[in-house]
Amino acid sequence: MENTVCPWCQTEIVWDEEIGPEETCPYCQNELNGYRTLNVQLGEEDAEEEADWEDEQDEADDTSLWSDEDMRHTLPPSIRTLDKFGESHDLMNYEECVEKILDEQEEVPECPKCRDYMILAGTREIAEQGFVPTKFSALTEPVIKPPFRLNMYVCTGCFHVEENLSEEDRLRMVDHLSQGKA
Repeated sequence: MENTVCPWCQTEIVWDEEIGPEETCPYCQNELNGYRTLNVQLGEEDAEEEADWEDEQDEADDTSLWSDEDMRHTLPPSIRTLDKFGESHDLMNYEECVEKILDEQEEVPECPKCRDYMILAGTREIAEQGFVPTKFSALTEPVIKPPFRLNMYVCTGCFHVEENLSEEDRLRMVDHLSQGKA
């Protein structure tokens, strides 16, 4: 009796010398001759094959449950806006400068759109003019009273802008809500 180890599931297979070796694994049903490989050629041929495949897909789409408009909304566009500036700007220097700025920041949030890091561009003060607080029945006073400051962050990849309360105003809001002035 000889033993063979299946390269797929790592199970030891014992086979009888009279019957001979197994062609397939009795456990996972994969061939025991070894792994199969797939060679992929990249180049002009792929573009032609892809065009042929897209034509076949267009014909198949006539019977599809999803319209082209539905599919357009589910496929995310390229959101890293920075990439389109690569030809006219030195993005290596840009990245180095961004890294230096990020090293100096106390807080380094991630962009909710593209997950790149955001840099603190500055702060904005919100005064009583132009700010209308929301009133809740659970509180006798607004959640936060002006004046307060917002930190403005800009994404280094897609240039999305986010704002959040400054550290002092966060503490002020937490103190106010933890007292629960209802």
